[in-house]
Amino acid sequence: MSRARQPPLVTGISPKEGAAWTKVTIRGENLGTGPADLIGLSICGHNCLLTAEWMSASKIVCRVGPAKDDKGEIIVTTKSGGLGTSTVSFKLLRPERIGILDQSAVWVDEMNYYDMRTDRNKGISPLSLRPSNPLGIDIDKGKIPQKDMELTFPGMSGDFTSENFSATWYLIENHTGSSFEQLKIGANNLKKQATKKNEGSLAYVKGGLSTFFEAQDALAAIHQRLESDGTERVEGSMTQRLENILNRASNTADTLFQEVLGRKDKADSTRNALNVLQRFKFLFNLPLNIERNIQKGDYDVVINDYEKAKSLFGNTEVPVFKKVYAEVETRISALRSLLLEKLLQTPSTLHDQKRYIRYLSDLHAPGDPAWQCIYAQHKWILQLMQSCREEFISGQRVGVGALDPEGDARPSALGRLSHTASLKRGGSLRTPRPSTWRFETPQQVQFVEKLSDVVIGQLPNFWKLWISYVNGSLFSETGEKSGQVEKSKKNARQRQNDFKKMIEEMTNRLVKLVRGALLPTTLPHGELSFYGGWENKTELTGAWLTQIIHTVRACHEALSALEIPNDLLQVIQDLLLELRVHCLMVTLLHATEDVKRLAEKEDWVVDNEGITSLPSQFEQCVVQMLQSLKEPLEIKPGEMNVLQLDQVQDQATELSMGIMKVFINSLEHLSTKTDADINIPHNISVDLCSPDRFTAVHEGFSPTSEQRLLIILSNCQYLERRTFLNLANHFEKHGLTGTEKITRVSVDAVRELDRKLFEAYIERRADPIAGSLEPGICAGYFDWRDCQTPTGVRNYLKEALVNIITVHAEVFTVSKDLVPRVLSRIVESVADEMCRLMQCVSSFSKNGALQARLELCALRDAIAAYLNSESNASFKLALDALPQLHSGADKKLLEELLNKFKSSMQLQLTCFQPSCIQPVKR
Repeated sequence: MSRARQPPLVTGISPKEGAAWTKVTIRGENLGTGPADLIGLSICGHNCLLTAEWMSASKIVCRVGPAKDDKGEIIVTTKSGGLGTSTVSFKLLRPERIGILDQSAVWVDEMNYYDMRTDRNKGISPLSLRPSNPLGIDIDKGKIPQKDMELTFPGMSGDFTSENFSATWYLIENHTGSSFEQLKIGANNLKKQATKKNEGSLAYVKGGLSTFFEAQDALAAIHQRLESDGTERVEGSMTQRLENILNRASNTADTLFQEVLGRKDKADSTRNALNVLQRFKFLFNLPLNIERNIQKGDYDVVINDYEKAKSLFGNTEVPVFKKVYAEVETRISALRSLLLEKLLQTPSTLHDQKRYIRYLSDLHAPGDPAWQCIYAQHKWILQLMQSCREEFISGQRVGVGALDPEGDARPSALGRLSHTASLKRGGSLRTPRPSTWRFETPQQVQFVEKLSDVVIGQLPNFWKLWISYVNGSLFSETGEKSGQVEKSKKNARQRQNDFKKMIEEMTNRLVKLVRGALLPTTLPHGELSFYGGWENKTELTGAWLTQIIHTVRACHEALSALEIPNDLLQVIQDLLLELRVHCLMVTLLHATEDVKRLAEKEDWVVDNEGITSLPSQFEQCVVQMLQSLKEPLEIKPGEMNVLQLDQVQDQATELSMGIMKVFINSLEHLSTKTDADINIPHNISVDLCSPDRFTAVHEGFSPTSEQRLLIILSNCQYLERRTFLNLANHFEKHGLTGTEKITRVSVDAVRELDRKLFEAYIERRADPIAGSLEPGICAGYFDWRDCQTPTGVRNYLKEALVNIITVHAEVFTVSKDLVPRVLSRIVESVADEMCRLMQCVSSFSKNGALQARLELCALRDAIAAYLNSESNASFKLALDALPQLHSGADKKLLEELLNKFKSSMQLQLTCFQPSCIQPVKR
């Protein structure tokens, strides 16, 4: 086997210094066995393997790269010898590059510069080179973020080639750690550079004289080459040919430019001619333009054109102009008639009404059409309100804009109103309805909402039209209006009482129509035939009444926003108060029926806390009921709190207590049902993933009567502990009074039910266990006065413990919280029975006393977690009835037998240990 080769050793390099890309020769020992053996070469920390050329084991030729370090070692790495060492070093020189603004006496070679950013060789333009260190001292980059520099020096730059160069920025960025002495050296370097540049170009000319000679020789050679070419004698010199080409190009450009100027002059001439003819063309086309604009509805354009034509040609003497102007007057007269017809047409919006009145004013129409429009709108609104009731009562209303029974395609009055774009008020008071809404919503609700739409759609415009008529703003945008404004104000003062009667008639009609549909008992008997007729319609629930209240409130708010006097709207406030009281009572009555039906939804599925869904359904039902009352009980500005009325307050409290009692009675009814009465759609279920659960639930399992008692007991505790308190908070939150009375009555009732159910369950479970003790003790003709030495706890006690474990499992399956309460009573009953049995024994033998003490101690220790004061007293009395143990052997035997019992039944007795895992709450 060959001897291992030594690591490479560099002993010399030639030259020992140079700039980047200098070719160097490296000499040394063990520099590799061949080109393939050379795997690494670095000079001053830069990898030079790509340019390395292996010559021999003692010689390598390569080029030095642009390393970061100015001086460093030469490290050679080979496969055979590994990482080598060096006894010499190489110094890297940093040549000063010529920037784009520096003068140079020699030609700058456009060589490929090495880009340090991407570590690749690629060419960059020499113009992009700039002096990297103008001060000539070491650069110490600071750590100040660029954003902070931009905020400190807004609009400036640290680049010394920029027009906005900031010297402070540059020094902070590049020389943060430089000392003052270094900065002074940098300032001297700058002075030397400035002095060198101030020497002028003469020094560069002297230094580069040979360059000028070379350029002269090159120009002379070019000239000689041109003279030797024979084309100069035929076509002239090169400069002459160039001149001819330039002249031809100039002539061609002039020709093109003259054509463009000619077209521009022609266009200007045509435009001037059209401008001259435009004035007369306006008049000739005016009749046709008036006709077209009338058809499009551009009445403003017609009026403006008419005013313009009147000012220009109203007094003309030219026959042609007079003839055309007479035709214009004819068209304007027809427009006046058309506008007056549109003004009196219904339905129409306030904007259209004002617009038509102003148009007629601008066209100098005779008469005062404003009051005629107000009177027509009043009659139209009353007709709409009454037609709305008639359509619902007669049953002919199947939808907005429906056909008449005779098949007439003409839309009804309400249909035309709904389909008129003028009724759009920027947003509806209600959310969009589905297509089947009118078939699902009761007729009374649809009627009130439709009636509200009619009032809100028409009455605000009616009121605003009157206000505009009173203050004269109908003519505020016209030219000649001072006389018309005064005339309008005078007429309004004379007709003010008439308009007030119109408003009162509208509001009273609205209130009576709503009362006839919802509160017919509040109307006089003589008006029922005119406003009633809803006896055969569906009775409304609280939710629908709430929607009606919302609708009527929105109607009142919309009218109040118009600043209509409150005395004219008081009838609507009175209607709202009665509707809110009616909604409260109806909602509470319906909630009682809903709660009564909750028992039918009991599925006996318990959660981790032993609670079924029934309490949460009850709470949710009541909370939803209270939430539905939020809007009716809300006190809007100007309204009264209905709960401050004594009669309403008492009725609401009684109905609320009735809801609680109905649910408690439903729970009691569920507990008394027999197994045959229970129809369970789902199997009883528990959360098997919880570590606190043990159950023997199997397919087809349904709760027994005892399990139903436990489930209802758990629900009762939950009601008292959480549900009633939550509901009390909800009652107070929603402003209902009598919360303390409701809570007190509810808690008393649920506690009484809890007591009954608990006693019933204890009676069913405790009596059999206690009753089995006496037969078990006497089994096998056992006699306390004559028995053998105890060998362990007898089976009757084990059976009693197993029965208690069975009860524990049954209770634990339903509710962990019920376990201490139930087992404490079971243990109390067992302890009391054991005490009675021990006190009835006349005398004990030694072995009998030891056996009795063993069984009492075993029972007491096994169920120690559920002992209370009564059961402890019973065990103490039972032990006191036994003879005391004086022998140490007997005590030791007792202890051994107890330990043996606890060890043998360790698994069974584990359930009596207090659980450290809390149930998962869901």
